Amino acid sequence: SHDCLSTQFGGEPMSYTRFSIARQTDGDNSHVEMKLAADDEEGGEIGRPEHLHANMPPPWRRGKNRCFLVIAAVLLLLIGFLIGYLSYGGRMQKASRCLDGSGKCEMTPTTSYLVDDDETEEEEVPGPPVLYWPELRTLLSDKLSARRLEDNLRQRASKYSFEAGQSEDEGIASYIHDQFTSFLLDEVWNDEHYIKLQVKGSSNNKVSILENGEEEELESPDAYVAYSKSGSVVGKPVHVNYGLKADFQKLQKQGVSLNETIIIFRAGKITLAEKVANAEEAGAVGALMYLDPSDYKMTDALAPFGHAHLGTGDPFTPGFPSFNHTQFPPVESSGLPRIAVQTISSKAVGKLFRRMDGENCLLEWNSGVLGCKVMLSSTSNMTVKLSVNNVMVDRKILNIFGAIKGFEEPDRYVVIGAQRDSWGPGAAKAGVGTAILLELAYVISDMVKHDGYKPRRSIIFASWSAGEYGAVGATEWLEGYSATLHAKAFTYINLDAAVLGFNHMKISASPLLYTLLERTMKGVKDPTKDSGSLYDRVGSDWVKTVVPLGLDNAAFPFLAYSGIPVVSFGFCNKEEEYSFLGTTEDTVENLKRTEKLYALMRAAAEVAGQIALRLTHDHELFLDFERYGEELLAFQEKFLPYYRDVKALGLTLNWLFFARGDFQRATDALRRDIANSDRENRVVRRALNDRIMKVEYDFLSPYLSPKDTPFRHIFFGKGSHTLQSLLENLQLLRTSRDSVNVNMLKEQLALVTWTIKGAANALVGDIWDTDNEF
Repeated sequence: SHDCLSTQFGGEPMSYTRFSIARQTDGDNSHVEMKLAADDEEGGEIGRPEHLHANMPPPWRRGKNRCFLVIAAVLLLLIGFLIGYLSYGGRMQKASRCLDGSGKCEMTPTTSYLVDDDETEEEEVPGPPVLYWPELRTLLSDKLSARRLEDNLRQRASKYSFEAGQSEDEGIASYIHDQFTSFLLDEVWNDEHYIKLQVKGSSNNKVSILENGEEEELESPDAYVAYSKSGSVVGKPVHVNYGLKADFQKLQKQGVSLNETIIIFRAGKITLAEKVANAEEAGAVGALMYLDPSDYKMTDALAPFGHAHLGTGDPFTPGFPSFNHTQFPPVESSGLPRIAVQTISSKAVGKLFRRMDGENCLLEWNSGVLGCKVMLSSTSNMTVKLSVNNVMVDRKILNIFGAIKGFEEPDRYVVIGAQRDSWGPGAAKAGVGTAILLELAYVISDMVKHDGYKPRRSIIFASWSAGEYGAVGATEWLEGYSATLHAKAFTYINLDAAVLGFNHMKISASPLLYTLLERTMKGVKDPTKDSGSLYDRVGSDWVKTVVPLGLDNAAFPFLAYSGIPVVSFGFCNKEEEYSFLGTTEDTVENLKRTEKLYALMRAAAEVAGQIALRLTHDHELFLDFERYGEELLAFQEKFLPYYRDVKALGLTLNWLFFARGDFQRATDALRRDIANSDRENRVVRRALNDRIMKVEYDFLSPYLSPKDTPFRHIFFGKGSHTLQSLLENLQLLRTSRDSVNVNMLKEQLALVTWTIKGAANALVGDIWDTDNEF
């Protein structure tokens, strides 16, 4: 039999596949569907040698040499015939299974992501047409249309606002639902959430100057900041540049008191919510933010909208989904501010500076407002009064979804999403992403319906509402289905604000997607040049320019809350912000000033589309799980200088370093398992892919409550459990030893170490292959 022959020659059975001959080393193959070339063949009788005796030559004493030669020749002939017959029969059976529509063969063959696209050698398989990756990539590029993108963006041209839960938002939600239906997506549905939003009251908020018993109105803008504390506050004005922690520390070191003050800072660098949290921590009672002319051109009279919640989702249901049938306890997010917040124009700030008679702004702050002042003189009695009239409302919001179901693993999916709502027209903030979302849904559905593409896994298209309030729609969806999403959704592609400029690219991504993103950029033409790719523009060191995800990015809760790999990609201008983002002037007309706008939108669509298609096309998930080993090593190198400082406390960094080594060995083991596996075997392939897709989730600290600490990711989360927080605590051992809480440092080391060790154990696979030894 075949098993007998393979045992004689190899010591153990071999499994023959279309791609390779892989030795099974697990010992017990009872749980693996072996697809041998001799499956279903009864070839044992053919190999019997009894009939040879009838043709045996005379006794060996008369011609033994010739006898042995004849026997050897006949045996070799029969063995060769047997092997050829059986392998041919196996191939024909497999081809017949392809042709009968039973789904027992692979429809879209591919290779591991470690092989370059140009080096892929595919085998021709009899049966229906097969779309290989180069053909699929070309098909996507040919179908994407700049004209349709322009038509989709034009939907924002005639509206002033698309505020979440209001009629304009619901109108475009209905339009997107109808478009998904007309594209013949496999499923189209709505997801309702009932949330609390803070909106502007019956009158505008107001900023005034109080001096010598008189009140003079400085500005009463149409814009407002959601989740500000309502009421009136009074304090002396102090300018703190961008409102970074470093800016506050610089003033505090100079002896400037910030208690009971109203902080003024300019937009940029970090989110408004983070600026407000820094001001509150410094003792301020209020905060004002403006668009500085040096960063935002042509915005002298504009005040932007924003929100001050240091978090994402509905702040009045933290950790819970905002479904109507759930009765919530009276609870609110710890990220809500306790100070009044408002935005004003740079024109109003200039007027305020002229009334301030204290020190000039530091030269390195490089303010674009003339006469920039840090504070008042010690003799001045001038103060600023901030009155906020915001009110709370209950609103129903809709997330709109469409799905293309996978043919092999429909319960594994890539999510492509874009924010739909905006406080103003939102052409750049929400219009571009929504236009790209509709274009990708149309094109990919058309490829499936008319060009024979059969994705292995599903693609979900999502249109989110209440993104302006802190990714509320996306976060509530994640909270509502958290028990299943982390095990089924393996990538989120964010389309928001994909075009804010022309000459630079802004990339935020999980390390798991770096390799795929680089491969994708090599295959997308640079729309700003006659030749070359996007990769040529960013260069080989592009990873060093990756921007950490902020709270204002809808991809952030996917990564930091749910442990789902994400990528957010777009075009911008280097060293210059898009001036109108989040304002009433974010119009299609202003956006069209961007050179080659629609070509840039098409390129962004092609990047997102290629990533989605590659992740749903390949046998092996295109997630580079080995990249996190490099990220851990980079942190280890940052920790190493503090080894002796930690040892002086009676602690050690060794266990943390050992855990990193365990993770590295686990990735090596998984790579070997993949290399030695039968990629044709769906059971084995799914098990390996499940181990790959859980890597991100396993970096969520399991020792924290999602309700109290929602962003549990040790690389990208927020809180003392993160690697960055641990590094900052170690740095304090050198700069401010007495401020270090040793017990907290112990806990940080323990939780980070065991989170990494847990990730290593999960990557290994079965429980009997794991241990608690380092």
